[in-house]
Amino acid sequence: MSSILKVNTIQDGGGNAIITSDGSGNLTTLKTNYPAFEAHSDSNQSLTDNTYAKVALQTEVLDTNSNFDSSSNYRFTPTVAGKYYIEGQARGSGSNNDTLRNVYAAIYKNGSLYKESRINFQPNEIELCVIQVSAIIDMNGSSDYVELYAAVDITSGSASLSEGTKANYFLGYRLGS
Repeated sequence: MSSILKVNTIQDGGGNAIITSDGSGNLTTLKTNYPAFEAHSDSNQSLTDNTYAKVALQTEVLDTNSNFDSSSNYRFTPTVAGKYYIEGQARGSGSNNDTLRNVYAAIYKNGSLYKESRINFQPNEIELCVIQVSAIIDMNGSSDYVELYAAVDITSGSASLSEGTKANYFLGYRLGS
């Protein structure tokens, strides 16, 4: 025995349409709110040796809810509560060959270190390194924010985040519904 259910609208408990049909087999689903962003830097950034600095991410690739500030704070402040996947990458370099000792990338939540990645090259220093960091972070949807920080430790010369093919980036999106 088979059953047939014929409806043109399926609603949630609050009476909101979540799926509709036009009667010809074409379905329209409610657009689920999954805030997402991606931004990258568009120039080199000078750093103080072995000191964390916020990565300047001036170019937005994606910002579905206008929650990323690419003009001054370079931070993501979601307006929808939930768990978020956050990822960042930094491309650290020394001004001379064989001077790069350590490269760090860190995700800060609400101004404090949340998660850090580090690569150490001692005793065989190099000139350039790309490092990534990622985390799943609970965000309250009102005041929580995340930022990407990086540090470069050198033996001599100057430290920087070098831009090239959008090597310094920060992205994130909400998991689930």
